Amino acid sequence: MFYKRMPIEIESPEEFGYDQVAYNLSESSMSDLKIGDIQLSLNDLELSYIAHRGKAAFRNLIAAEFGIPHPDNVLITNGAAGALFIVNTAVLSANDHLIVVRPNYATNIEVPRAIGCAISFVDLCFEDEWRVGAEKIEAALQPNTKLISITTPHNPTGMLMTKDEIEQIIKIAERYNILLLVDETYRDTCFKTPYPLAAIKSKQVISVSSLSKAYGLPGLRIGWLITQNEIMEQLLAAKEMIYIANSALDEEVAYQFYLKKETLIPIIQDNALKNFEVLKAWLAKETRLEMIMPEGGVVCFPRFKNNVPVDTSKFYHTLIHKYKTMVGAGHWFEMPDSYMRIGFGFPTSPDFQKGLEYISKAIDESLT
Repeated sequence: MFYKRMPIEIESPEEFGYDQVAYNLSESSMSDLKIGDIQLSLNDLELSYIAHRGKAAFRNLIAAEFGIPHPDNVLITNGAAGALFIVNTAVLSANDHLIVVRPNYATNIEVPRAIGCAISFVDLCFEDEWRVGAEKIEAALQPNTKLISITTPHNPTGMLMTKDEIEQIIKIAERYNILLLVDETYRDTCFKTPYPLAAIKSKQVISVSSLSKAYGLPGLRIGWLITQNEIMEQLLAAKEMIYIANSALDEEVAYQFYLKKETLIPIIQDNALKNFEVLKAWLAKETRLEMIMPEGGVVCFPRFKNNVPVDTSKFYHTLIHKYKTMVGAGHWFEMPDSYMRIGFGFPTSPDFQKGLEYISKAIDESLT
């Protein structure tokens, strides 16, 4: 495999330096929780190897929540990124073909590229309100297609696929005996996804999620994949070859959080919902941008209107270096830099308001 660093990671606030970013509107998750927020009990935890599939009690909780027939249909992974890596490397080879929607979270594209397989992109379009057309996916099929990869709620646009759209794509996967990877990392983030987990609907589906985005726990590196397909044994083998098992400490913290997450969710989501209202009010005044309003997740993907003569290079430089405000530039998602991803779940409301004001100021100073 040929590994290449992704722009979204090279230019991330972690790499740029958190001390250099005063107003971080680039994050795609909720505000980070602290250990004290969860009220943990860890004194009796043995720091030993743990079950390779993941802590049984934790898998039982996840299976029960989503109506999964058996906890062995759940594999705990090193974040959603670890789950995506496992699925792609277990399913795809250089001789295979993948269909993936674009724009997308970079890992959903760059891991298949590293494998060297052929890729067909189904490009989402602002003018179509970022909808995923099942007919476009079916038209992209090839004899060696092994995997279809979709994301809902979608990163970076916040688009939520409808129940009918999901079911049409599942029928295509079943008809052609192709696996369908559904990245559902944002299904419980801010807006509630109003239909069951995709993996419940068909054995052809692999659903992926994590605690990072929806619950503000990215430092735990805990995610999971769920499937009723017999490929689960191969996915487990991939996990064992990569890192055997997760950290006992991370899984225990995740398990104890999950036990009480329903009482914590309102606290976690309150800030994001307030920021969403701030976002809508700002967009009503910032007429140089246009956007399809997000229906899921805590990100949105506005763009400069065609008639706005803005120097995008100057805009991003001014925004970060003068105003210490960061957003996700369009090229993070293989899109023009006239687009930007704005995250409204992470910053405090005062910081979010100030960051939006600085976006407007940076636009003022970048007009040609």
